[in-house]
Amino acid sequence: MIAVHLRYTDAPGRLELRPRHRELLEELVAEGVLLAAGPYEHGEGALLLFSADRERVQQAIDADAYMTHPGVVITAIEEWNPGIGGVRAL
Repeated sequence: MIAVHLRYTDAPGRLELRPRHRELLEELVAEGVLLAAGPYEHGEGALLLFSADRERVQQAIDADAYMTHPGVVITAIEEWNPGIGGVRAL
């Protein structure tokens, strides 16, 4: 499982890309590549949780103009292995 942590900047134009970004995320969910995604409560960033290898995650990032926009900074891409709880890789 891979966690992608995002932080938002003040760069203009990010919000115009969000509708297509959300469509792409829904496609990744349907494909079984993305388990969950959403903003942090403070609204300054988001978390995406993938059930895929790093190569597939990078392909998803590269295909999404929102994720490569200057208004979105990827602060970390980390392998995550949940040991307790209900989140499991598909």
